[in-house]
Amino acid sequence: MASGAPSYKQLKEDFVSNLSGGSIAEINHVTLIGPVAFTLWSILQSRQSFFKPYKPLSFLVDFLLNVVAVLLAITLYANTPLLLCGLILAPAPLIYALPANFAASRKKPKLPPSAHAQKSSAALSALSTKPFLTTYRGLMLVITCLAILAVDFRIFPRRFAKVETWGTSLMDVGVGSFVFSAGVVAARPVLRERAAGRTTPLLRRLLYSMRHSLPLLVLGVIRLISVKGLDYAEHVTEYGVHWNFFFTLGFLPPFVAIFQSALKVIPSYAALALLLGVIYQVVLESTGLKAFILTAPRTGLFSMNREGICSFSGYLAVFLAGQDTGMFVLPRSINPRSGTSNSTQRTTLLLTMTVWTSVWAALYFFATDFSYGAGLDVSRRLANLPYVLWTAAFNSAQLFACCAIETAFFPSFHNATDSRTEQEAYETATSRVLRAFNRNGLAMFLAANLLTGLVNMTVPTLDVGPQVAMGILVGYAAVLAALAVALDAWNISIKL
Repeated sequence: MASGAPSYKQLKEDFVSNLSGGSIAEINHVTLIGPVAFTLWSILQSRQSFFKPYKPLSFLVDFLLNVVAVLLAITLYANTPLLLCGLILAPAPLIYALPANFAASRKKPKLPPSAHAQKSSAALSALSTKPFLTTYRGLMLVITCLAILAVDFRIFPRRFAKVETWGTSLMDVGVGSFVFSAGVVAARPVLRERAAGRTTPLLRRLLYSMRHSLPLLVLGVIRLISVKGLDYAEHVTEYGVHWNFFFTLGFLPPFVAIFQSALKVIPSYAALALLLGVIYQVVLESTGLKAFILTAPRTGLFSMNREGICSFSGYLAVFLAGQDTGMFVLPRSINPRSGTSNSTQRTTLLLTMTVWTSVWAALYFFATDFSYGAGLDVSRRLANLPYVLWTAAFNSAQLFACCAIETAFFPSFHNATDSRTEQEAYETATSRVLRAFNRNGLAMFLAANLLTGLVNMTVPTLDVGPQVAMGILVGYAAVLAALAVALDAWNISIKL
């Protein structure tokens, strides 16, 4: 290498940077592939019982629809995602034209009389495992795991990579979606507590939250040591010199436990998220904090990690917004005392999700529009108020799309009368691959990070052509999907 020429590590660091990002419309088109592909999956399952029983061919089609289709959307079809949507949905009319096959779905496993009686008599719990929530989280994890390796190849458009400071991109919303989805499921213990009519003291909540924080913080330390020890390419302006995403995830539970006490005076998690986001934005605009985060020299431990530390407020607001969504998404019925039918309850849920998606989108519009609003720019680096509102609106829309698909093709789930039939309906309405990713989400995210590091240390990703890149990415996706499904088949849940 000539004297003064940049090293491969420096080239990689510059390559993964993104100065401007892409449009939100384009991001919406690309991420539409997940719900569209799952729509075809739902047609195959509801009309032909194609994935029941689950055979090797079922896994292959499941993998192609719910993983490879997403990979194609962020690589080969990145410029024409709507064309890909059309190609995916093209077989739908033919499938509908074929005679329906419900024979496989009617076959139920034979149980001893005592076990059958015990399962059929089990009452429905107040909280159910919703198929559309599993689908939403599974799709979010799939595209996140694919993007963290794809970004290292030239076949992945630079406008999808995380922006340097201002703008929107696919990977920017992916990080926020991970936090938002964690907030959705974090509403479950709160709902159980309310259903039981009890309140957990703050100290006990903090101790319980630390059980979830410590493994994540340990992973953060391990990643820090690994990155520095292996001289792995990293972009310092993403989180800082030492901070990483695992530290952000690890510090969320105790802060959420503390902020939960504020619900005594603040009506909801959404209001709390908005209040926190607005206060943080006011501080950014009225003090020197924004200039400090963006331009200050890295002279001390705090300034070295200022992006990760300061953006934590924004990610906490995103988490709380997700938790508020979970408060009306997770319960079996929004108003259990109303006495309305299951179909009416589902309609109410869809309307509620529509309203909240519109609310978050409207707030984002007024925060960013230069003519009618505050004219603020989105910044994932700052995790400012527009970023919080954009993440909440995007994820609410994704949840709505998954809920609408489930309602259209699998109405039997929300008509179940006992736990056994509900579990069967749940398994029928969920992709095995997406269900497996959702079941061990954080473990799969960790596995994806390890595999990404392995590929980057063994392959000069900047130098390979499109064919080789796609071969590596499809193989990487296949390994992750096979691992997830194997863990699910062995009934292994790795809780971190």
